[in-house]
Parts: sequence; C-alpha cells; structure tokens
Amino acid sequence: MTPMDEAALSALAGPAPVTAAGGRLAGKICLVTGGASGIGRATALRMAAEGAAAVILAGRRQAIGAATAAEISDSGSIGLFVSTDVTREEDVANLVATILQRFGRLDAAFNNAGFQEKRAALADQSDATFTQVFDTNVRAIVHCLRHQIPAMRAHGGGAIVNNTSVSGIRNPNPGLAFYSASKAAAVALTRSAAMEYAQEGIRINAVAPGRVVTDMMLSSGIADMRQVAAALPLRRMGHPAEVAAAVCWLLSGEASFVVGHTLCTDGGFLAA
Repeated sequence: MTPMDEAALSALAGPAPVTAAGGRLAGKICLVTGGASGIGRATALRMAAEGAAAVILAGRRQAIGAATAAEISDSGSIGLFVSTDVTREEDVANLVATILQRFGRLDAAFNNAGFQEKRAALADQSDATFTQVFDTNVRAIVHCLRHQIPAMRAHGGGAIVNNTSVSGIRNPNPGLAFYSASKAAAVALTRSAAMEYAQEGIRINAVAPGRVVTDMMLSSGIADMRQVAAALPLRRMGHPAEVAAAVCWLLSGEASFVVGHTLCTDGGFLAA
C-alpha cells in the first residue's frame, strides 16, 4: 500500500488485528493472482506466514509484484512473481506450466484478480467496460480453473478459492451493475465447479469481501468512507489481512469439509 493508503487503513479499519499463523499451509505450493497489492498481497504474505514452501504471485504490475515476492523470500518461503494477464488464457497456461516446471505441483490457488468499473448508471456504461469487467472477474477465473484443476488432479487434489464480493450477493450501491453481475456470476461459477471436482479431491470455495480498505475500494466513488465504516456492525471497515486469514483457512486442511461455499468476510454487512 502507498503511505496514503496506510493512513486510510488505520483511519477506517482501526488497529490491525493480531491473528497467529498456525502452519496451515506448511510445505504447500501456493498461487495468488492479482497478488501485488491489497487482498492479494496480504494473502501472499499470510501464505508464507502459514508455512507455504513457495508463493507464486501473478499479475501485470512487475515492480510491486517482484517486491512482494522478494519480501516473501526474505521471510523464509520461496517468492516468485510471474508476469501474467489473467484475461489471456495463454498467459494463464504459461503461469501454471511455469509453476509445474519449477516446483512440480500446485497445491493451493487464490484467484483474486478483479476490476471495478467507474460508477455510472447502467444506460451510460459502454460495451467495452462490460467486456473489461467480465473478462477480469469471470473469464479470468474460467481460465485459471481450466489450468489449475488439471495440475491439481495430476497430484491427488488441492484447494482453490475465488475472490467474489458481497456485491454479487446484495448490491446496495447504484452505478456498479456490471461489477455486481460479474461477482454474482463468479459465485455461481464457484458452486458449479465445486460440485464437478469435489470427488476428485479438489475443493473449490469463494470469499466475498465486504467493505475492506483496498485501492479499489478507495477509488470506488463513495464520497465519505467514514460513513461507510460507521454504518457497519463492527463500526469499522476491514483489513486486507482479515480476508487473507479467511482465504488461507479455506485453502487449508482445517476446511476439509467445506466445499462450494462462499465465506462472507464482510464485518456483518450482509447480516445487518
């Protein structure tokens, strides 16, 4: 995060929670798409803290992705950044092939890359914007699943988490129709894929973050984020690290009986 974002994080989400890592991903080869910043970066760092043997970050922002990978390597796990545009299937194929060539297997994947359109009424949005939103939030997950599943199947199974959103379950804000529809599609895609591959030892689940302090959230067009924070049951927004902890739990053996589920990491937003 930038210094400005760190200040926003403290102001909107309060002190960072302290949640002890427990070796939940010990020895695992883990992948995070969109892993350079926000929830992706927090998850990559948490994977390393949970004992992952290697954490591979995929994304388009080379400099910050490589910096996060170096931070992971300094922590004791192997960190690797692979330049990837997940909307291009050939890039995803190369990503998974690189992982298999370097590490021999893929155990856990967090499909996190996402895009949100600029807030505007539906009739004012363009076809190009629709394509960009659905390519990033839906088509990219399809690309990832197509290549991650065979890689995991070849080595006895694995676990996958897709990043969706509470906006795919209930959309309280006008102006983000494409984003909300794409995230609803991601939830349905997760359930369908989970039912197809559970018997092969591949558990597929999703997280649905609510109001979490990320670059995307801060640029979403909401005028006063403090009002958003105050309206939540916890009276604060979420830390990316809190979503990361949930993702790592879903990817771990502790969630061995959880399949096709969407875990709402939303501070009680949907319950209110």
